[in-house]
Amino acid sequence: QVQLVESGGGSVQAGGFLRLSCAASGSIFSINAMAWYRQAPGKQRELVARVTSGGSTNYAESVKGRFTISRDNAENTVYLQMNSLKPEDTAVYYCNADLTVVVASTRFRNDYWGQGTQVTVPS
Repeated sequence: QVQLVESGGGSVQAGGFLRLSCAASGSIFSINAMAWYRQAPGKQRELVARVTSGGSTNYAESVKGRFTISRDNAENTVYLQMNSLKPEDTAVYYCNADLTVVVASTRFRNDYWGQGTQVTVPS
């Protein structure tokens, strides 16, 4: 059983900052990549930022220069530092992990999602 536990959401004024965390636990053999997605009301879920096992990162154009994704490999945790927040950043943010897990001595690669955390930036 694999779990992704997110924390750090909340409400902040425009121009403020928040830091999201997502910790992965369970029968994890390796983490191939971790990412943050978001979904605003009435919109499709979109990729915000992603970091690979090798440390490569990519960001949505709308957050470049404001958000930073990072990983703590020892803790199987990914962070999203969000600065200069805007009302359009308001959404539920989901952690995603591309994991290789071990089940009955067999490795499987699968995608896992956190439960989501609300970020609200009032206009």
